[in-house]
Amino acid sequence: MWRSVLFTAVLAIVFFAAERFMQARWVHPAWKIILLFFLSVSFLLHRLMEAGFQNKREKFVQFYMASIVVRLLLSIAFVAFYLYRQVEQKQLFVVTFLVLYICYTGFEIYGLSRNLRRDL
Repeated sequence: MWRSVLFTAVLAIVFFAAERFMQARWVHPAWKIILLFFLSVSFLLHRLMEAGFQNKREKFVQFYMASIVVRLLLSIAFVAFYLYRQVEQKQLFVVTFLVLYICYTGFEIYGLSRNLRRDL
């Protein structure tokens, strides 16, 4: 879990620096809310994966697949909610969200493969 917090902090620093010093037009102003959403989802899925690691990992695959579905559904609901609220710069919002979604998914896969390699 602390890795997710550290990863979010690094992303927040990168986005803050891009917004502050480069006057980036490719970062949506709601990037802080999106990062908070991904941190919350990471925390929720971390708890779900801990439940999957119990019982000698017999149901790990089912919990991992459930976590992927939960992340996807929560992400769709989050984007739909903001698009329904008529957020400004819709395309930029979706692009920023998708970039962060890919970053967090890659980070999750990296962490998972690192943990599974260690267990072999």
